[in-house]
Amino acid sequence: MTAVLPERSRTHAAPSSVPDLLERLAQAPAGRTAVVAGGDELTFAALRAGATRFADRLTARGIGPESVVALCLPRGADLVVALIGTLTAGAAYLPVDPKLPAERRSYLVEDARADLVVTAGEGDGPATGGVPRLPVAELLSPAPERPYAPVTVGADTLAYVIYTSGSTGRPKGVEIGRAAVSALLAELEESDIAVTDGGRVGWNASPSFDASVQQWVRLCRGDTLVMIDEETRADPALLARFVDEQALTDLDITPSHADPLLDLISADGGPRPLTLLVGGEAVSPALWRRLDTLGARGVLRTVNLYGPTECTVDATAGWVDAGGEPHIGRVLPGLRMRVLDAALDPVPEGGSGELYLAGPRVARGYRGRPALTAERFVPDRATDSGNGGGDGYGDGPVGNHGGRMYRTGDLVRVLPEGRLAYLGRADGQIKLRGHRIELREVEAAVAAAPGVAEAVVVLHPEVHGAPGLVAYHRGDGPAVAEGRLRAHLEAVLPAYMVPSLFVALDRFPTTVNGKVDRAALPAPATAAPLSPAGPADDGLSASQRLIAKVWATVLGAPRIGPDDNFFKLGGHSLLAIKLVSRVRAELGVALPVKAVYANPRLRDLAAHIDTLVAATAGQDR
Repeated sequence: MTAVLPERSRTHAAPSSVPDLLERLAQAPAGRTAVVAGGDELTFAALRAGATRFADRLTARGIGPESVVALCLPRGADLVVALIGTLTAGAAYLPVDPKLPAERRSYLVEDARADLVVTAGEGDGPATGGVPRLPVAELLSPAPERPYAPVTVGADTLAYVIYTSGSTGRPKGVEIGRAAVSALLAELEESDIAVTDGGRVGWNASPSFDASVQQWVRLCRGDTLVMIDEETRADPALLARFVDEQALTDLDITPSHADPLLDLISADGGPRPLTLLVGGEAVSPALWRRLDTLGARGVLRTVNLYGPTECTVDATAGWVDAGGEPHIGRVLPGLRMRVLDAALDPVPEGGSGELYLAGPRVARGYRGRPALTAERFVPDRATDSGNGGGDGYGDGPVGNHGGRMYRTGDLVRVLPEGRLAYLGRADGQIKLRGHRIELREVEAAVAAAPGVAEAVVVLHPEVHGAPGLVAYHRGDGPAVAEGRLRAHLEAVLPAYMVPSLFVALDRFPTTVNGKVDRAALPAPATAAPLSPAGPADDGLSASQRLIAKVWATVLGAPRIGPDDNFFKLGGHSLLAIKLVSRVRAELGVALPVKAVYANPRLRDLAAHIDTLVAATAGQDR
């Protein structure tokens, strides 16, 4: 199925003429369902009433435009109401995932200079260094109703601060203005991505990632936001069932998680195709072909989205087209792109260079980092020279904030009709399973571990059958035990940034200039070390042998003992999904992904599977 993005000649409304997102939210039908979160449902009338109560309590505390409210809340209706309520007060929200390590949560609150932290309950949330904390229930408690009237804000008033991995060893906060978010919604509609009237949109991304903005903002056009809980989003079988049962019209997902979902998604296509918005990492040619096949059957309409956090989520969009190779499409209407060589000169069609983005959706900058802002947000030479930006490949309007453009660090090739092919990074930043990671931040965390003198972290293409992080480290004394190193990192980094493998070296290979020669680092041994339990068959029950066989296939570990831990052998979320699929295929057991996390030791997982088998047998009798 081939969908066509709007022609360049289509007139684009300048951001100043785009209605504010909350103006649009105020017009949504009062009785229509706005939010579905487990057993909770809110109409738009209830959402606006809750947001008003929340906003009034913020205003009473002196919180308004340019204030920052940290939302440390789990997925649920309260998170949505608090987010909209914060914007209704004219303030900006800072998402703080409750699952992050405590040290990182505290850093986000302090670095963002938050004015208030909202938590799920008394005593919850990060240590705040004197920043007030309030439970969300207190801010949503009953109060006399009044009409929904959001505080008036300017186009550049701060809407949210979202943190991304930082090359200095600490994450950096990206500041996005209100008009940029409103323009994003308008451009999704103009580009025929958000098209269904009263659609049902799955909120799949973590609130800490900017992809979530593209999902919750759909509320403001009257769509229903359906929250996907953590267990469901981690399990392809549960997610496929959820898509059908909730009649989702739109689902945003990374390619890594889309691939196993396609095996389970409804083949009949239903009354209308599901719009799949894939992004966060490169789409492989094989996945592109699978998506195209499902599109031809009317099951899916798939758009490949690309965009840095610094440009308000999505910058380009490319529909999956028949017979084509993966591409990231063309720039969305509210941005201009420049593909420049090392001398900052435009490259011709067919050439490759670094992608720069300009326009009103470019971020205000990095919070509290003026030097880094100046480094990444550079003058737009085309605007400065007065040619209006017509020399490149832009579809969008001419003006932007002070004639700046954002240097993405992404390398692209210019295809016919202004489309782009993504080639990779020009620096040390990577994308892994949809997450943006600065390798230097991981290296800094490894090097800070007791006993480690130096560390280098690389993305290896083959770690247990998939790309993964490998940490090379050396110490001044005996090598640091992997268990201690992993425990240190789990306390300071999000789970997706913890390396899968650790390699201790006596010294690092160096170039003639004395720098670490990353190309000369030894290939990691992906096979697990011998378990203390000895050979694989020693002490293993029949069911444990079966599970050990599956583990060996998934992890590439020839010898596994009953006390081995799936995640300490290099397992991660995608390998857990593969493990569950193998168990279903080889043992005929419907094992949920959450069971792997609850039972990471082989003997515990085998016992859990034995219980499931016994329960199934009892039902059959």
